[in-house]
Amino acid sequence: MQEGNQAGPAFGRVLLKISGEALMGEESFGIKPEVLSYVAHELQVAHELGVQIGVVLGGGNIFRGVSKSAQSMDRVQADYMGMLATVMNSLALQDALEQKGISVRVMTAVQMPQVAEPYIRRRAVRHLEKGRVVIMAAGTGNPYFSTDTAAALRAEEIGAEVLLKATKVDGIYESDPVKDPNANKLEALTYDEVLLRKLRVMDLTAISLAGENQLPIVVFDLRKPGNIKRVLMGEPIGSRVEV
Repeated sequence: MQEGNQAGPAFGRVLLKISGEALMGEESFGIKPEVLSYVAHELQVAHELGVQIGVVLGGGNIFRGVSKSAQSMDRVQADYMGMLATVMNSLALQDALEQKGISVRVMTAVQMPQVAEPYIRRRAVRHLEKGRVVIMAAGTGNPYFSTDTAAALRAEEIGAEVLLKATKVDGIYESDPVKDPNANKLEALTYDEVLLRKLRVMDLTAISLAGENQLPIVVFDLRKPGNIKRVLMGEPIGSRVEV
């Protein structure tokens, strides 16, 4: 990871993971138009840097396979419903970005050709090389795997230099900062430290996959305007997980 004092971006290609909950703002469900527009603007600013951007969205604002509403359901069925929720979020973000004049492709792990392109790694890379934002939806296409794991997997597949985890907090803490105002922020950790301390950064499968492939992770606050650009420029914000 490069320092932030160079003239251009620190990264050429990145994978940005955004939770579905981030799109609902302070609402309890769905997509808040103002938040969607804000996220699209932040991505527009980042895209103008010339960085190739892949995006994976969660679906927790609509449906999550491990949510309370899914407890009585078959887990596989519920996870597929969660995948469809990520597709809905991806189409919404695609529309918001296209309204700002950005070329976007939504690619899905579950085939639905009337809605989006099927995810094919080489095609995704080609879209990125042509300057398009690529939104990769429907997780890995398999139940029991979270969108965090999908993000780590897609980041490796497309050759991203870093996995950016955009959240509602400004980094990784020893405990939940919402519940514990005295929680200490951890600015730099190794993958092993995250696993051993069971920190709630991403799920353990995602952390393990990133660690095995030495894929850096940066966790930062999406709600602060300009943060995506700051991360791309190599500024030391949020928390980093590296070797």
